[in-house]
Amino acid sequence: MGLSTHHGTAANPPQTPGQDRSSAAGSRLFCFRNPGTRRFQHALDGIGADGVVLLTNYEGVYLGDARYAPLWDSLNRRSAVVLVHPCLPPVPPLADVPAPLVDYPFDTTRNAVHMVFNGVLDKYPDVKIILAHADGFVPYAVLRFCETQPQLDPRGPTADELFAKFGLFHWDTALSSGPHAFAGLLTFADHGRILFGSDFPYAPTPVATELTEILDTRTGLTEAQKAAIDNGNVRKLLMRLA
Repeated sequence: MGLSTHHGTAANPPQTPGQDRSSAAGSRLFCFRNPGTRRFQHALDGIGADGVVLLTNYEGVYLGDARYAPLWDSLNRRSAVVLVHPCLPPVPPLADVPAPLVDYPFDTTRNAVHMVFNGVLDKYPDVKIILAHADGFVPYAVLRFCETQPQLDPRGPTADELFAKFGLFHWDTALSSGPHAFAGLLTFADHGRILFGSDFPYAPTPVATELTEILDTRTGLTEAQKAAIDNGNVRKLLMRLA
């Protein structure tokens, strides 16, 4: 199933009056339920998509798994833009707690750690990977991941090396507005890698609109930061919009 619009990249994403998000609104990201290499090749080579959308896991297999090596190799050869969006993790949901509230941020984080620990960013350096929703709680817990893993795997990368690898991702702002979330994100992430996202068309419109308004007016961003996040950074990422 192909979707030409995603995460505020569609026509008419939530806007706050006076904000220019035309570049993000013009991008074309294609999402498929099954991560078949040929399908993505057709989207990028045949249709002219700006990038593709991968889910965090497919039937419990996360994107750092070696089974996805041919897919990552194909995407790397095309210097593709890949947006990683969460889905249900392979664990039972909690009763009375909707999965998008807790399980999706958890799965976003789980997959990012899996990708870093399995060397995806080292093996495929030309793929530009965007993590949705400011990547769950990665900015909050990245030091925990980086400092603890070398103790569990002394022959692997050092804490500093792991920290640098996490910094290679790009991050979208979908449903992640406000000074609490952004305090960690702005401290950890390269500001040139933060992109506007709204979760359109999946999040309820009132929620996406409210959180976009909070991003614009109550997150503490400077005008320069707003301009970069709204469209400056994505113009650098997607050459067609440069």
